[in-house]
Amino acid sequence: MGGCHSYPSATKADSKTQPSDIRNEKFGINNNNQEEHPYLQQQNVCQRITYADMFALTALPPGVDRAEWLASNTVAFFKHINLFFSALSEFCTPCTCPTASGPGNTVYFWIDEQGRKLKCSAPLYFDYAMSYIQDLLTDEDVFPTKAGAVFPTGFVFLVQKVFLLMFRTLAHIYWSHYSETLAMGLHPHLNTLFRHLTLFCRQHSLLEPEDTAPLQDLIIALGQQG
Repeated sequence: MGGCHSYPSATKADSKTQPSDIRNEKFGINNNNQEEHPYLQQQNVCQRITYADMFALTALPPGVDRAEWLASNTVAFFKHINLFFSALSEFCTPCTCPTASGPGNTVYFWIDEQGRKLKCSAPLYFDYAMSYIQDLLTDEDVFPTKAGAVFPTGFVFLVQKVFLLMFRTLAHIYWSHYSETLAMGLHPHLNTLFRHLTLFCRQHSLLEPEDTAPLQDLIIALGQQG
């Protein structure tokens, strides 16, 4: 996924602004930095709000349509992540976060409707991201809610874009706002949400390895907690 893509079916979503290239670009990464990040420290990485079987929670239930399962989970993840990011929004400002960044000094660019690459502050980038997702979720041509309605061609492709944006939101929180997350006692919630999301993406092939690479160390660490 990624690259310059347009919506592959002739629906109302074709006319909407979309991030035509939402892959990450990396600058100034110090791969030799051996310092352990706070979110990887054992006393933090072991914290969760539940130790339920995440594999069972993410697997497609028997008899359930895959598109319906993806749609319902996309909506649920978006609500949780939007709420979580809102709780930290006062700490994410153009002054504190002049660029939208993730682990390893990964920098995220937004692509506007004219195809221009925008290097913007984190709050602006994630405002674009959340607005884009919200528009998709409320578009009946993309996420139909009526019985018997058919999901559009290219639905999975759009779900992949949404999960990439949600992953980047959590990556920014871990990278730039983990101290505030700790201070507010929200790290068990963050770990649980992140593990749930990454397992869901793995189960349903929604993210590429290069997409999750900036937090692969955390994915491994959380997996070792059972």
